[in-house]
Amino acid sequence: MHALVADFLKHLEVARAASKHTLKAYAQDLAALEKYLEPQAVELVELTHLHLRGFLGQQAVDKAAATRARRLAAIKSFYRYLVRRKVIEVSPARRVKTPKLPQRLPRAVPIDETFALLDEPQVDRLLELRDRAMLETLYGAGLRVSELCGLSLRDVDLRARMVRVLGKGNKERLVPLNEGAIAAIEAWLVRRGELLSKPRPKQDREAMFLNYRGGRLTTRSMQLHLDRYAKRLGLTREISPHALRHSFATHLLASGADVRSIQELLGHASLSTTQRYTAVSFEQLQKVYDDAHPRA
Repeated sequence: MHALVADFLKHLEVARAASKHTLKAYAQDLAALEKYLEPQAVELVELTHLHLRGFLGQQAVDKAAATRARRLAAIKSFYRYLVRRKVIEVSPARRVKTPKLPQRLPRAVPIDETFALLDEPQVDRLLELRDRAMLETLYGAGLRVSELCGLSLRDVDLRARMVRVLGKGNKERLVPLNEGAIAAIEAWLVRRGELLSKPRPKQDREAMFLNYRGGRLTTRSMQLHLDRYAKRLGLTREISPHALRHSFATHLLASGADVRSIQELLGHASLSTTQRYTAVSFEQLQKVYDDAHPRA
């Protein structure tokens, strides 16, 4: 890795409290830029507006619009950092406009399908008992899947019915737990120790949710488990852990919760992010109108 890139990532980690996911993505984005410049024998500090245009044009061949937008954001941030450090005088990315991406509305899972998913794991099977607790917590608290997998025992207070979550930018928030999630977690904790009874490498005795070897469960594993339950139920729609987070917000809004409260529960830095759910709710309202109104 280029020394300036390493310094920039360290700055993001320390001064901006950037998440490990952001750091990894930005490192990949800047590595892609370096790889593009290498055959031209151009250093990062020698980048011009035309070089950047060429790079973005190359990215347009096989990269999604969201990926290209993120890469441009990483590049802009990096060169602003170099200007502040007085490594360069002017950012070559200053005149490049970030393309407006089409706003994709969240895909909420209908309530009946959500409940079916939560009830599908069998409580007489240890790992499915864990999965039920995970699904109940994911939907009941509206967590990101990374937040769920990052939970430790000390983060969950069943007596206070609260979970402490470390979200994006290492921002901490407290989220209430419903009775279903509490009951599922309590049942899981009774048998959780069985996965730690035999010492194995990489066990994590502090993790709330463990894999079969006693290590911390990963986000990838969570998706695989969710896919299995959706398949067992015969659901044809694609359901991701993030879809349950969307469903949490959409169902709350449909039941009368205000957007500002939902913003706090989700840990959104900007209210505009949360307001996407109002569009989802209006779509549902319009469908009801079209189905029910005599003149529709």
